Amino acid sequence: MTSSNGAILVLADHDNATLKPATLNAVAAASRIGSDIHVLVAGKGARAVADTAAEVAGVTRVLLADAAEYEHRLPEPVAALVISLVPAYGHVLAAATSEGKNVMPRVAALLDVAQISDITGIVSADTFERPVYAGNAIATVQSRDPVKIITVRATAFEAAAATGGAAAVESVAAAGGGGLSKLLGQELTKSERPELTQARVVVSGGRGMQSGENFTLLEALADKLGAAVGASRAAVDAGFVPNDYQVGQTGKIVAPELYIAVGISGAIQHLAGMKDSKVIVAINKDEEAPIFQVADYGLVADLFKAVPELVAAL
Repeated sequence: MTSSNGAILVLADHDNATLKPATLNAVAAASRIGSDIHVLVAGKGARAVADTAAEVAGVTRVLLADAAEYEHRLPEPVAALVISLVPAYGHVLAAATSEGKNVMPRVAALLDVAQISDITGIVSADTFERPVYAGNAIATVQSRDPVKIITVRATAFEAAAATGGAAAVESVAAAGGGGLSKLLGQELTKSERPELTQARVVVSGGRGMQSGENFTLLEALADKLGAAVGASRAAVDAGFVPNDYQVGQTGKIVAPELYIAVGISGAIQHLAGMKDSKVIVAINKDEEAPIFQVADYGLVADLFKAVPELVAAL
């Protein structure tokens, strides 16, 4: 299991057709560790993804494992594949997306090493920074494990350039290891709006929205701004919106150019998911709401008057 060289493996996040942007952030993190960066694309009919990955600046090789068992990227077969490749690597990285969080802990457990989760900084090849206590403190973690298994907080690293690379694409054999679970079906939310973690602008609602129907106010604002719609855990727990809207410590981590928080008090767990946004705007009728402590612009107002006025002005 010991690493025979300083090469770094990055697990690509994709849907068999397109490479997801978070992979570029993971490549950027890898480039701070070393310069020999290989990207693993495990999927079915995913050659286009591999070709895209080959063009990413800094990538030196792309490994394509194209087999039926990787079509849905279930953690068992993908983890087995990663483990079969590990002897050639000192570091294995994935973005801390649902896919990375699904596969990497399994890899770490099977290798009997400690995973280093959700890193936001790289001090050296064996020392990393990661947030703890809902982002209120940063832990510096040094690993003595022979291979470092790492998930990367995508919002903490500028994405690597999508062009400029010219890596070779090599096929690698499937490694088996499936059969423990199978995908019976999936229900995917379809939206014309940008994906929450990749959007330049996010409009989020909290308990102050009072009902799911009232989220149409935020959708009107989001449509004007080309924004994604998010929510606090309180709004999700109340059943106003589905849980894939949730921003926060137990939801999605976002860092858009503009974050508009409407009717959100600003619990510490919510702030952990959005406080790295470039500009934060808060609309809340409670002038004591903690959200105003992190907001660049705060409006103490009734959201049911202020939001329609804002939409009209835009």
